[in-house]
Amino acid sequence: MNRSWADSAVFYHIYPLGCCGGERENDFRETPKNRIGVLKEWIPHLLRLGVDALYFGPVFESSRHGYDTADYRKIDRRLGTNEDFSVLCDALHAEGVRIVLDGVFNHVGRDFWAFQDVQKNRERSPYKDWFSIHFGGESPYHDGFFYEGWEGNYDLVKLNLKNTELKNHLFDCVAAWMDEFRIDGLRLDVAYCMDKAFLNELASFCRLRRDGFWLLGEMIHGDYSSLARPGLLQSATNYECYKGMFSSFNTKNFFEISHSFDRQFGGHNWSLYNDLRLYNFLDNHDVSRVASQIENPYHLPLAYAMLFGMVGIPALYYGSEWGIEGKKGSGSDADYAIRPAITPREIQWSALTECIAVLAAVYKKSAALRDGSYAKVYLTNKQFIFERSASGETVLVALNLSSQEHTAHISGYKSGKDLLHEEKETTLSEGVIMKPYSASYYRVMTE
Repeated sequence: MNRSWADSAVFYHIYPLGCCGGERENDFRETPKNRIGVLKEWIPHLLRLGVDALYFGPVFESSRHGYDTADYRKIDRRLGTNEDFSVLCDALHAEGVRIVLDGVFNHVGRDFWAFQDVQKNRERSPYKDWFSIHFGGESPYHDGFFYEGWEGNYDLVKLNLKNTELKNHLFDCVAAWMDEFRIDGLRLDVAYCMDKAFLNELASFCRLRRDGFWLLGEMIHGDYSSLARPGLLQSATNYECYKGMFSSFNTKNFFEISHSFDRQFGGHNWSLYNDLRLYNFLDNHDVSRVASQIENPYHLPLAYAMLFGMVGIPALYYGSEWGIEGKKGSGSDADYAIRPAITPREIQWSALTECIAVLAAVYKKSAALRDGSYAKVYLTNKQFIFERSASGETVLVALNLSSQEHTAHISGYKSGKDLLHEEKETTLSEGVIMKPYSASYYRVMTE
């Protein structure tokens, strides 16, 4: 695939309605409150952390959580106005930070203006074909007609993405976002279940309008290359490795994540995604915080070292860089614990944050880590060494999740400078000495 600006970026993911302390319910009457403007005060923290791309969760007018859109053209009044968000986008772009928005095009909320017109005018509504409506049935909300809800959730009204008028409306909205907020890409919510013809048209529209526009698809299962391929999306959310990483640490079994690495980008003719840069993460707005997933706190920095060492695009979730916890619950309040409000004065700079900043800095300077091929070098249950190589540079990523020191005997490597520890020169030919709970990136000299 053609290279993209995102392939060498460090992403940061913010869920604005949570982070900025928006009310849980939108009454659609209150005067907009400029809560999102406070994120300008986060910019020094992001730059110090090494972030150069910011992915915003939903920012447009919605009923509750943002994925139940009411109007694609207005910033949610709980966050502010379009002008407020535009000022923030300008401030981010001025510091070289790219902006990716959540494109929630599979479904809308019941307060979406076109659906409300159908509720009022039924068969006479010019928008009735924007949805899968059956006027002879009945919805769980007793609308006097039945409609398709996303995965059986009738708070989320499924859109008919084959309808030309609807597609034109959505494309016009994306064009407005490009013009008004100068966005650099979209993350497409639940891309795995969206109409592929629509995704093809959206991709063509975006790239004809702006060269280099980046499209990320949310995929939680299936073959990522079915959507992330030339002419369609450029990347997909790597849930396979997300699950494999924390599972490997908790079970002390690196064989699990090694299997995924080989399967995805191992350089074999059977590896699935050798030419694809997937979007890698340890947590996000839909899952428990990594500090609540990783059972041994000594393993947390190692998980981030794996994130920045593996093939793909590293992404951080707001607040997790200083180890805040949060477990996904159940029912209507399931997500509030993992989407907390955080004010600028609460931003912390901890040992973990410093570790991540160092990892990001090394990643950005290393062609091998950004663009390199992958090869497994050494593997036990508790130790894992793999190689990244590109443009004449070779880096060994060495991880030891054991509480005991371990010596890994490998061949073909003479010495290396540990990029994470002041580039200290280390002899490797007699074995890689792996300290307890350690991570190292060795730029190596080969024999």
